Amino acid sequence: MEERQWHTLSIHETEDHLDTDIDQGLREETAKERIEQHGKNVLPEPKKDPKWLKFVRQFNDVLIYVLLAAAVITAVLGYWYDTIVIALVVLIIGIIGYLQENKAEQALEGIKNMLSPSALVRRDGKRKEIEAEYLVPGDIVYLKPGDKIPVDLRLITAENMKVEESALTGEAITVDKTLDPLEEKIGLGDRTNLAFSGTSVAAGTGSGIVIATGSKTELGKINASIAEVEKVQTPLIQQTQRFGKTVASVIAGVAVFAFIFGYFLRDYETAELLLAVIGLAVAVIPEGLPAIISIILALGVRQMADNKAIVKNLPSVETLGAVSVICSDKTGTLTKNEMTAQNIQLADRTLRVTGSGYAPEGRIEFENDVYSNKQDEILNEILLAGVTCNDSDLFFDEESKQWMITGDPTEGCLLTLGEKAEESIRPLRVISKIPFDSAHKYMATLSPRDEAHVMYLKGAPDRLFSMAEASDSNFPTEMWEEKMTDLAKKGQRVIGVAKRTFNTSKEKIDHDDLYEGIEFLGLIGIMDPPRPEAIEAVNECQSAGIQVKMITGDHKETAIAIGNELGISTEAGALQGTEIDDLTDEELADVVGQYNIFARTSPENKTRLVKALQTQDHIVAMTGDGVNDAPALRRADIGVAMGIKGTEVSKEAAEMVLVDDNFNTIFKAVKEGRRVYDNLKKTILFILPTNGAQGFVLLMSIFLGTQLPLTALQILWVNMVVAITLSFAIAFEPLEPSTMKRAPRPKKTPLLSRYYIFRILLVSLIIGGGTLVYNLYMNAGDYSVEYIHTMTLNTIVIAQMFHLFNVRVETEPALNRSFFENPIAFYVSGALIVLQLFITYVPFMNTAFGTTPIAASDWIIPFVFGIAVFFIIELEKLISRNVMKRK
Repeated sequence: MEERQWHTLSIHETEDHLDTDIDQGLREETAKERIEQHGKNVLPEPKKDPKWLKFVRQFNDVLIYVLLAAAVITAVLGYWYDTIVIALVVLIIGIIGYLQENKAEQALEGIKNMLSPSALVRRDGKRKEIEAEYLVPGDIVYLKPGDKIPVDLRLITAENMKVEESALTGEAITVDKTLDPLEEKIGLGDRTNLAFSGTSVAAGTGSGIVIATGSKTELGKINASIAEVEKVQTPLIQQTQRFGKTVASVIAGVAVFAFIFGYFLRDYETAELLLAVIGLAVAVIPEGLPAIISIILALGVRQMADNKAIVKNLPSVETLGAVSVICSDKTGTLTKNEMTAQNIQLADRTLRVTGSGYAPEGRIEFENDVYSNKQDEILNEILLAGVTCNDSDLFFDEESKQWMITGDPTEGCLLTLGEKAEESIRPLRVISKIPFDSAHKYMATLSPRDEAHVMYLKGAPDRLFSMAEASDSNFPTEMWEEKMTDLAKKGQRVIGVAKRTFNTSKEKIDHDDLYEGIEFLGLIGIMDPPRPEAIEAVNECQSAGIQVKMITGDHKETAIAIGNELGISTEAGALQGTEIDDLTDEELADVVGQYNIFARTSPENKTRLVKALQTQDHIVAMTGDGVNDAPALRRADIGVAMGIKGTEVSKEAAEMVLVDDNFNTIFKAVKEGRRVYDNLKKTILFILPTNGAQGFVLLMSIFLGTQLPLTALQILWVNMVVAITLSFAIAFEPLEPSTMKRAPRPKKTPLLSRYYIFRILLVSLIIGGGTLVYNLYMNAGDYSVEYIHTMTLNTIVIAQMFHLFNVRVETEPALNRSFFENPIAFYVSGALIVLQLFITYVPFMNTAFGTTPIAASDWIIPFVFGIAVFFIIELEKLISRNVMKRK
């Protein structure tokens, strides 16, 4: 079906175009034909990789390729035991990655929200309820309060109908629906004669002709556009890929050089030399690194889940730690998406209302003291008008443990306001009503009270001002207009409240009753307020060097007012969507850093803003809950969707889902991301000296033409036992106090700094050099090959155990107040000693690994050497600290 501007057509033109009948609906036969033509009303499921492909993908790493090559060569040489052990190591790495990826996906499945499952339609002249997936263009659909709209509709009736469209447009205020044709060039949020899939009816009733289903709805179009957005790689993946290629290149170069040297200049047999070179390659490869990185990231995923943030893939945990800009949607993320009364304007004073959201927690204040409705009759009348002239309901939902409303959010917040009064306010019985209508912009009710009937009136202030003027020529309109403007400048939506008293003979009211005898009572300023915890989180983000930019579909003035309350700098004002449209990508990249507030934005604007920030080398997190946020969520380095009020589309597009919809949770996740990244670097700083030391000992042994100090199998034991015990402790290291006081690391920061490279080389030379000297001493004596291997193996492992305590703190002294804060470090050290006793003294381990029992006194050398390594590195850290301070 060709693209039409349905909002420009009249009801009858729409009826003709879709070949339907408003009174009779479609015939069942016609509906079946259209299902064949247009397909079911469902959004296409994103293509999911088969399980076997997910598993195979875990091995797509250059270091794994080197290990697999080593396994093939050992198999060709007939060393099947070595081949099996290497293959098992690779398999374990793959299984860990696969299980973690599946676990994250299953966690996300638990919080999915489905679209409306059913709809009331007219078919063959009769109303009937059908499954929403069988709706077709031309169907007549009926809507009532609370309904989730399942398709795009051209409305044909709308009785005081209001629709909550924040999921699609990002605006918290409900939209009053109309029926007349509209001009062509207007935005989605202004197409008031249409109702869109994924939105919900807040108040009133209506019906409409289905104009689009499934992927052709506005929700479906945005869903489809997500697939066209290029997803950027996480910084960790980029860094580990570069790191892996570098290590693989070094391994290949050293192995080739060692083989050539040994073949031509030393008296090695080819098979023996080839095995030695394989041992060298295995020694230098940090086999345990992929596994321990997965474990650290998995622990980060679990920690974030405990803090109400579900992460869909492991590398995204670390990406959060690198974030330099958070682009946050306003509605529902920085704010509660719950309209709240902020001020009550009386003739002589402005009252403040505390508390936020629909929860009836807070009070009415004047100059920081409780202002009682018992002492002020006008205030009491305003509150009574708010709860009586009202079609909404306020209730506590036991399932979600939240206060919620049915009906219009504006009216809902007036019920909450009534609950905050010092003296309880209960609505009066309504005997007559003038419902709210977008054409009139007011609502009135008539209720018995004492010995009279009172009419309460609320609506647009300008309409009520004119009514008050008609009733009283001395009404101070200018004064009230100034007060209304003052509230509006704070970003508040202003409601006027008035009343009129009749005698008891008045049983019914109409519009003519509104222009005499009207007593204007005051104004109520309402807004979707910032979350209190979001204000604190924004401040903490800025302290950590992270910029917070608010991107919203709301009006400029409202956005700036909210920005000021949140503590976001609004000095440059706000850049609006229409202004963004007029800028080229290059121009937008030049100015995007100047603004922190972006108002009246479209989905395309949001995606362009994220791209513009990324061209400035920022790592961007984008938060949102609506369908309109989805393309930008996917484009961002880390997309963060809301779990409670977030749409299905936004959750699919994001890398992380907040279970509690709380901006403060994002800051906690950033802290966890920085902790994870720091611990990843510490892990590399710890593991690589093991490989460096072994590689150094083996390479020097080949150069010197001596017996190899370790076999390939023993090398694998060292690498894996260090990784699964000692390295595991680093994953539990707490956040260092200075971490959240430093600026985010630049995007192109290498995984290993110059200092880290220096430390790795230094520790490798100390452990490797010391082990080599001791090895040469043993070779010169009357020691068996098994004894030399056992002592060499234990010396390297115990030295690394002491080095663990150096690495726990990057440059500060290891012996500090927090030395015992991570008990895991002591547990794994104990476990490591047990494993070393196991491989040294258990007979079948001696046979499998070529080791032999040693005397108790022989353990003195590894432990003394380990203690020496610890104090040498602590001395180096002291010198490095002083050098860094001078710089």
